[in-house]
Amino acid sequence: MADTVLDYEAEAAHYDRTRGGVPRAEAAAEAVLRLVPPGARTLLDLACGTGLVTERLTRPGLRVYGADAAHAMVRVAAGRVPGGAVRADARRLPLPDASLDAVAAVWLLHLVPFAADVVAEAARVLRPGGVLVVTVDKDAAHDVDSDIDAILRPHRSAGTASDRSDLITACAAAHGLDPAPGTRFTGHGQGGTPRDTVRKLRAGYFASWFDGDPATTETLAAALTALPDQDRPRADPRYRLASFVRRG
Repeated sequence: MADTVLDYEAEAAHYDRTRGGVPRAEAAAEAVLRLVPPGARTLLDLACGTGLVTERLTRPGLRVYGADAAHAMVRVAAGRVPGGAVRADARRLPLPDASLDAVAAVWLLHLVPFAADVVAEAARVLRPGGVLVVTVDKDAAHDVDSDIDAILRPHRSAGTASDRSDLITACAAAHGLDPAPGTRFTGHGQGGTPRDTVRKLRAGYFASWFDGDPATTETLAAALTALPDQDRPRADPRYRLASFVRRG
């Protein structure tokens, strides 16, 4: 995993404010909709969080639902998502086989060690011709040639992200999902500052890259602290969306 798993029950109250807010959500929703077939009638947004992205997945004739594992997130999302939001484990959805036209999972697979199980469950609930849309290679989205990335990139590339595109593609194929064209979108408001990156580093956000070694943590923190303009945000990341179509 690229980040530590946060307490999303506690995060719900300020999640939107710390994740780029409406501009980021709008960019994500527009990108997802570009990959959802025009004739799709149902879409499930996995790990919908507060529903800020989910409520923007709007299109005539498309009914959208949300699901999240955190009670607090679902409570917020339920008031935003027209089709409703339910508490559910992305590995065990309360849905019958072949019941949906589309499943989206934005910013989920990099957080969990069971990404393959999420893909398998999405394949189960998709109808033939249905589409799975997921963010992949989230860590690589931050390789934007900034001074922060120059320090972090060698450690990032040494890790094995659970949302690595080749791993997700192989897993999708094993469960009857064929690759389809993808797209990219900007993570507005997510360009990091050196000071905030040090805070995240010491909080364990990037620990999986180097097994949480304290010496490496402090070496990286020192290098980041030495950068100029400690509170100036660097360039926003460009996230990648991959899509897969369920075989008939």
